[in-house]
Amino acid sequence: MKLVAITGSIGCGKTTIAKIVKGLGYTVFDVDGWVRRIYFNKSFLNVLEDKFPGTVRNGVADKRALRNIVFSDRSKLRVLEGMIHPFLKDYLKKVIRRNGRCDDLFFIDVALLFEMGWDKYCDLILVADVDYEIQKQRVMDRDKVSAEDFDKINNVQMKNEDKKVLADVVVNTDKSRNLLKAELINIIKGLETAYDQRNCI
Repeated sequence: MKLVAITGSIGCGKTTIAKIVKGLGYTVFDVDGWVRRIYFNKSFLNVLEDKFPGTVRNGVADKRALRNIVFSDRSKLRVLEGMIHPFLKDYLKKVIRRNGRCDDLFFIDVALLFEMGWDKYCDLILVADVDYEIQKQRVMDRDKVSAEDFDKINNVQMKNEDKKVLADVVVNTDKSRNLLKAELINIIKGLETAYDQRNCI
C-alpha cells in the first residue's frame, strides 16, 4: 500500500484536489467523512453534551455552536480533539491493515495530518496552497462566516507555510479545474516514480 496524504489549511483547496484525484479513479479516504460518522454515535453525543452543554439538541449536534466554543478557547478545542482523534486513529489503522498487502496508490484527504501525527503513516505528502486573501474569501463565501470567524478558525490551525515545509509536493489551487487536473495527473505520475525509487534505495 502506498499512502499519499492530501492536506492543507482551511480554504486552500484540499478537498478540490481530493475530488479530482477520486475522479481519476484512485481511492481517496475522506477523514471529514469519518468525523461526520461519529456525530451520529449516541454515546459520543452524550459525552459531547456533558463536556459542551447546549451543543446537542434533540439528539443532534449543533456544530455551529460547538465551533464557536472550541475556536474561541484552545483548551476546549483540545478537549474535543481528545474525544475525536483516538476514534480516527483506530479507523486509519483498520484501513491500513485492510489494504496493507495491496501495491496500489491510495490517498487520504485529511486537514490535521501533522497535528495528529499522521504523517508517519504516509509515504508521500501533498499540500494544497493558495494566497492568504483567496483562502480567506473562499472560507467566508463557502461557510457564510465573517472575517473575524475565519481568523478564529485559521489561528488555531497549523499555518500552511509550516505545512509546505514538510510537504513532498505543494500544489497551488488558484487555477482552473482543468489546469489543476492536468497538473495533478503529472504529479501523481511523479509520486509513483518517487515511491518506486525509494523502494530501490
